Amino acid sequence: MVKHTMGETCVPINPQRVVTLSLSTLGNTLALGVKPIGATNEVQIDNNSLTYLQKKTDGIKLLGISRPNLEATLLLKPDVIIGLDWFKPIYPLLSQIAPTVLDKSDYANWQKHLSFVAEVLGKQKTEKALWQHYHQRMEQLQQALGDRYQNKKISFIYIGRNQINIDAKNSYAGSIISDAHLQRPASQNVDAPYGAFPISLEELKKADGDILFVTTFSKSGNEFLKNKQQEPLWKNLKAVRDNQVYYVDFMSWAASNMLGTDAVIDDLFKYLIHTP
Repeated sequence: MVKHTMGETCVPINPQRVVTLSLSTLGNTLALGVKPIGATNEVQIDNNSLTYLQKKTDGIKLLGISRPNLEATLLLKPDVIIGLDWFKPIYPLLSQIAPTVLDKSDYANWQKHLSFVAEVLGKQKTEKALWQHYHQRMEQLQQALGDRYQNKKISFIYIGRNQINIDAKNSYAGSIISDAHLQRPASQNVDAPYGAFPISLEELKKADGDILFVTTFSKSGNEFLKNKQQEPLWKNLKAVRDNQVYYVDFMSWAASNMLGTDAVIDDLFKYLIHTP
């Protein structure tokens, strides 16, 4: 019996035919060693949204973008459906297809969703091993960093359609940066709804730091960034002047699941340790 946002649901032990509803649920399920038979992907953008998953999603049926195709889901005959509370409106329909459990969507506490998925799948031991791996990699990163970034500020922004967004400390990437004992600029060392907040071009100074990580999540975002890079306000950023701007994969840095953590840590090694 699993407690979730819609009550309590009896789920099968070690389910084999799993459907996931959200990218964070998909990533956590895969990290726990279970390959779903079907999944939704709410951020399918420009056919390039599962970069960090590489070949792990081969054979998983895409059931929809923001909402699953119920008929296609039914045809898969799942043992259990796991998702987030975005799907409350269709919960009665989903629960007629298979036992359905919906976790609270909480961007600031992405770690809790891993525990929830592990409970549903009976994979608590695997979850423990995943955290051991994560903390081991963090220790290796901290040792490699030493004290070279002790007085440096690490900034992270992402750019979409005509909008610059500042990543806050309570985001997914923010939590990983914090676990690495790296410091953020004062403007980013705050909590924000959904772990981010928008700024105008005139507020671009809030994006500055000694190191600036940048990502975009659409073609229009790429074009918008390209235009803004010609602006004096962009060129005058300290990180830009010092050639300390690094471009990273959006889906890795916004994964909100355990599977994406290695990709973010890899980037921190790549740009903070191995880049001259």
